[in-house]
Amino acid sequence: MRDVDRYVHSLYLPALKKLQIPHVISPWHRYAADLNRFPEDVDQDSVEGSPNPPGTFTTGLHWVKTTLGEPLMKKPISQKLHQQLVKKYYEPFHQEVQKTFKDLSQEKGAVFHLDAHSMPSMGTAAHRDPGEKRAEVVISDVNGKSCKPEWKDLVMEAFKESGFQVAYNWPYIGGRITQRYGKPQDGQNSIQVELNRALYMNEETKKPLDSSFSEVQDKIFKALEKIVRELPALLAFVLLFYANF
Repeated sequence: MRDVDRYVHSLYLPALKKLQIPHVISPWHRYAADLNRFPEDVDQDSVEGSPNPPGTFTTGLHWVKTTLGEPLMKKPISQKLHQQLVKKYYEPFHQEVQKTFKDLSQEKGAVFHLDAHSMPSMGTAAHRDPGEKRAEVVISDVNGKSCKPEWKDLVMEAFKESGFQVAYNWPYIGGRITQRYGKPQDGQNSIQVELNRALYMNEETKKPLDSSFSEVQDKIFKALEKIVRELPALLAFVLLFYANF
């Protein structure tokens, strides 16, 4: 269970409720089905009959092994089970996300989306940064493709001002969710926020750190509060930009 986005909902939820921010939360973790992937992100080690060769998607929709190489699947699942998992877990989540995007777009004219995740404090052989100690927060926009630069600047500034050490597009550039929903030309601005797990939990025991958990919650609240406060000006600017594009 080392790669699960544990406690992320608990860290963000107080701020989301108090600031009345629309949100979608997954009730299950990525070992059931990784919602930050595409259904076709499978290989012959994970799904029988996949067109992708073994080793292509070891951490795809169905994780074959952890980021430290520990086996999670003894053998590939059938195509039938794969489709059942997609229908039961993947599709309902993304249908809810799509509905939220549609509702916000109709109401506001544009969408500004934070895709909240967590990350290990140190890169492994499965990552782009093996052995590197990571920043406290990593902001990713698929190398500038998933949102307007003004949204990226606001999010980075908000997390920095709240007291986090922030990195940009390293070691993550954004996952399938930011790739899928980040369409700034259509008014959809999506950015990925990875939170360093060592800030709020013991990565080996998986237990929350009593000494810092509430402090991280407070910092997230400050970041989101600034974003909510300054978003109207950004929204007006971006809508004007769309109108003149």
